[in-house]
Amino acid sequence: MYIAMNRFKITPGRELDFEAIWRNRETNLGSVPGFIGFHLLKGEKTDTFTTFASHSTWQSFNDFKSWTTSEAFRESHKDAGQSKDMYLGHPVFEGFEVVL
Repeated sequence: MYIAMNRFKITPGRELDFEAIWRNRETNLGSVPGFIGFHLLKGEKTDTFTTFASHSTWQSFNDFKSWTTSEAFRESHKDAGQSKDMYLGHPVFEGFEVVL
């Protein structure tokens, strides 16, 4: 199994806007081979940002990698730059192979 995460730092006061983008976006993940599940996680809140992480689980790294080069991936991310003012920096990717 493989877990893919992106960490985001979101401008204070824009948390609900960020959550709405994820809640309302079209996703093709349910039909993507190897996809298991997705969660949007809300973490620490400071004076300067709130941390969020997107968390997707895959049957294998190869399934995840295939998705990242697919048309479904491009379609899912086509509007990603439209709300740049709510992000403090670029997302930080972390990938994990499950060992236990």
